[in-house]
Amino acid sequence: MTNTKNGSNQGMVPEARAAMDQFKMEAAAEVGVNLKDGYNGELTSRQAGSIGGQMVKKMCPVRRAKFVRESRTRIGHRVEVEYLAGF
Repeated sequence: MTNTKNGSNQGMVPEARAAMDQFKMEAAAEVGVNLKDGYNGELTSRQAGSIGGQMVKKMCPVRRAKFVRESRTRIGHRVEVEYLAGF
């Protein structure tokens, strides 16, 4: 990879590149997309997106936050709120 003027496009450590490629192949197999080594330009946007989505899903597991707060509609009442992130 080449560096741009501002240095934002840094090359990867070779070992990291190999690990990321392996991770991508595993994610592709899990979603049923056949990847080959090298260029995969024939993939549809949906296929490529499903691979990336699977990778993100594995890197960022579901997070939960649960708490109790005052009700916004009933004075004096409390409600339990649960937020789920990672879907």
